[in-house]
Amino acid sequence: MKIVYFDCPSGASGDMILGALVDAGVPVEALRAALLKLPLEGWDLRAREVRRGAFRATKVDVEIDARVQHPHRSLDDVLAILRAGGLAEAVRDRAARIFTRLAEAEAHVHGTTQEAVRFHDVGAVDAIVDVTGGVVALHLLGVEGVHVSALPLGGGFVDGPHGRIPVPGPGTAELLRGFPVVDTGVRAELVTPTGAAILTTLAEGAGRMPPMTVRAVGYGAGTRDPAEAPNVLRCFVGEAGAGSRPETIAQVETTIDDMSPQLYEPLLDRLFAAGALDVFLTPVIMKKSRPGTVLTALCPPDSVPDLTRVLFEESSTLGVRWSERQRTRLEREEVTLATSYGAIPFKVSRLDGRIVTVTPEFAEVARIAREKSLPVREVLDQARAEARRLIRD
Repeated sequence: MKIVYFDCPSGASGDMILGALVDAGVPVEALRAALLKLPLEGWDLRAREVRRGAFRATKVDVEIDARVQHPHRSLDDVLAILRAGGLAEAVRDRAARIFTRLAEAEAHVHGTTQEAVRFHDVGAVDAIVDVTGGVVALHLLGVEGVHVSALPLGGGFVDGPHGRIPVPGPGTAELLRGFPVVDTGVRAELVTPTGAAILTTLAEGAGRMPPMTVRAVGYGAGTRDPAEAPNVLRCFVGEAGAGSRPETIAQVETTIDDMSPQLYEPLLDRLFAAGALDVFLTPVIMKKSRPGTVLTALCPPDSVPDLTRVLFEESSTLGVRWSERQRTRLEREEVTLATSYGAIPFKVSRLDGRIVTVTPEFAEVARIAREKSLPVREVLDQARAEARRLIRD
């Protein structure tokens, strides 16, 4: 599976994302041809090589014709443009998701509705081309998975349509919720709303680079050229490692030494209901030689607040810690197969298309063994053998 990792040491914007993808091999003419299908007038796309510090990079500009009237557009207006643009369905759906999140964020911070949000003047055209262009570029590269580094917040103030606002702007800050960020000490706007919307919407994982075989590296330049650091975003394009799907998960932990063992069962049930992917308990020796338990839960990053609340409500802990982890999973599917014992559900995993494991649902195996007065191990081995034969046939 082809993936891309966006490394954003100096921030991210729509034109930087476009520039990096063009630099990584997306033909500008193919990109322009796809975007010209949009019913949108008064713009053009230009790519040029620039220097940012010691780096050569590609700068992509959306040039706006000042003679053309550009009205304020609502989310419905933008979605109508995408629908009428003759884009591939996957491209249209991705771009629509990005604009919907952008509208949701703006509506939230301004206390209004998505329908009332307006994308302002020339910026609306710029944003439509940047967002749609970024998605088209990923499609032209054949990218299926997007991964992103932590994003630098920036600082200071900027002037916008709503007056002087702190950096990051409220809309950008809303888009970055649940996403890893860093403060590099730079007092400037480093991540634009468009850049934040594109990356946080499309990213399957965030933080460290996932295991991958790099085939291309692209550098996209921002408009500013500060002396302190090169204003570039770079992307690594390649194949995911080991036939797996890299992703970022959160590891939530707490250590307990004063809770009744009877309370762990309902606690684990609630953690799974709140979004935990796995939960396990590890015995430890704590201070003053007290026996205790480390409870570890794995979950999607956006489920951390829900799991934390469950731990505070259902356990005796006074504190919860969490961190992000990268993991890879084998491709897997669930199938139900007709065996000599009847229909049994199986989980089948593959590595580069080759079957690695065929695992029957253990509760069903135990039920069959109990009903037929057979050893569980015998039913388990027979079910696996039959399943492998059935799948191979």
